[in-house]
Amino acid sequence: MPSVIIVLSDQDNVGVAIKHIAPGSDVAQGGIRLTARDEVPIGHKIALRPIAPGDKIVKFGVPVGSATQPIAAGAHVHMHNVKSDYLNNRVDHHE
Repeated sequence: MPSVIIVLSDQDNVGVAIKHIAPGSDVAQGGIRLTARDEVPIGHKIALRPIAPGDKIVKFGVPVGSATQPIAAGAHVHMHNVKSDYLNNRVDHHE
């Protein structure tokens, strides 16, 4: 199965979609295997394992935000369930 995500660090709890991921799709990269719970657009994050509220979102070995609600493995990780640690989500993000 060709990889549809990038994971650069063993510390990462999210992968980055390098192709559109449809809900129900099998996702694999290295030893990671999961089923996408949601649609994940290219460039967006997908949870590699369950993430609890307040846990750091770690991408490419770097914390990029904090979960605002429980995030299941395979779920789309974005502004609806993450608070940036660096930007004001409402002011600095543009949909």
